Amino acid sequence: MPLDVNNALLVIQQQLKELDVIYRDTLQMSLNTVAGTERVAKWRVRTVSLLAESVGEKAAQDFARLQPGMVFTNDLVEEFTDLVDCFRVPLNALAKQLSQTAQRPADGGS
Repeated sequence: MPLDVNNALLVIQQQLKELDVIYRDTLQMSLNTVAGTERVAKWRVRTVSLLAESVGEKAAQDFARLQPGMVFTNDLVEEFTDLVDCFRVPLNALAKQLSQTAQRPADGGS
C-alpha cells in the first residue's frame, strides 16, 4: 500500500500535540514528573502503533528504538524535559522529511 503522506503528517502532528499536552500538564499543572513519565510511556506505545499504520514499519521501529540519554542531574523537571525532547525532535524531523518528500514530485513536474 502506498504511503499517504498527508495522513502520515496528520498523525505525526496529532501525536506531537498530545506530547505537548502531556508536557504542559505535567510541568504547569501537576508537577508530578513520575506520572508525566508514565503518560509519555503510554503515549510512546500508541505512537509506535500509529507510525506503523501511517508511515511504515521501519519508521515505527526506528521510533521504538529511541532511548533517552544518560541523566546526570537531580533535577526532575530537566530530566522530564529531556525525555519529551527525545521523542519530539525525531517526530519533527520525520514530519519535515515527509513534507519534503511530498513536495518533490510537485516541484519536478513544473
